[in-house]
Amino acid sequence: MEYHEPRNSTEAALHEYKSGLGVFTQKMPEIARHYNAFTEACFMEGTLSQKQKHLIALGIAINAQDEYCIIYHTKGCLDTGASEEEILEAIGVTAAFGGGAAMSQAVTLVQECIVELNELKQ
Repeated sequence: MEYHEPRNSTEAALHEYKSGLGVFTQKMPEIARHYNAFTEACFMEGTLSQKQKHLIALGIAINAQDEYCIIYHTKGCLDTGASEEEILEAIGVTAAFGGGAAMSQAVTLVQECIVELNELKQ
């Protein structure tokens, strides 16, 4: 895999996460294999679409204040065709449960990710 310098903070965080996951996979291959198989099964198209599953995961990540998962699932939402409006509506539901802490992630990190990920597509 060829390395290139991240073009923005969102891409840098995605590279950092993938790098850390790679190190973990080398050190704990069986756990990583089972974890990856489990999460792949959870995100397979089913009664819920992959887009719906990423929107749910984004809400959970925001509520848990997990910045890497917020970035990863914002990307997942966009990659599976979620519009900015759908993402923001999911964030609104999350904020109804998570209050100000959830809203602060939504109005900062998620919006930054949307802008930066869209820039990378251009």
